[in-house]
Amino acid sequence: MSHSLKCRCGTLRGYVDALETANRGVCYCRDCQAFARYLGRESEVLDEHAGTEVFQLIPRHVHFSAGREALACMRLTDKGLLRWYAGCCRTPVGNTLPNYRLSFVGLVHSFLAESRQSLDESVGPVRMRVNTKSARGDPRPKSMGVPVAVLRITGKIARAFIDGSYRHTPFFNVNDGTPVARPEVLSPGSLKKLKDSGPA
Repeated sequence: MSHSLKCRCGTLRGYVDALETANRGVCYCRDCQAFARYLGRESEVLDEHAGTEVFQLIPRHVHFSAGREALACMRLTDKGLLRWYAGCCRTPVGNTLPNYRLSFVGLVHSFLAESRQSLDESVGPVRMRVNTKSARGDPRPKSMGVPVAVLRITGKIARAFIDGSYRHTPFFNVNDGTPVARPEVLSPGSLKKLKDSGPA
């Protein structure tokens, strides 16, 4: 089953297949919160506890049909995740590891154009909550599902490496392993400002 992908303004579009195999979870880490603030999309991306809902799967399932030239990339630190977004309207797309041979993407929920009901039906409910110590509000959500989710995605990464499907990715030039968009790396001062600007 496939689901449409679309940025806020509609420039970057495509679809994701096999979404039913994804780990559906919510991450409350301060880095994900900072990414949403960097984009100016806190109200659209973060839930009431400052969590970001993501769908973890293999990049070969992500396909862009239009606007790929709008794909932009940033890193919170020079060794951090590659965080992808639509440069046209600053819609978050997802996160990948810096090494494309480790085949992984965590798609951000706001890039999926399908209805929430459709996602619930095809993927099922959220089964993973991570980094809950950084969650906001009271009571904070409890961590759940992490060991099973780690085993699932690690197995998928290993299989993609073995069968060579890691080479099928819209985020990297596979001839040299470089990202298709040059990542902007935040300065330590800019990152601190983003992390300090959230609610207490």
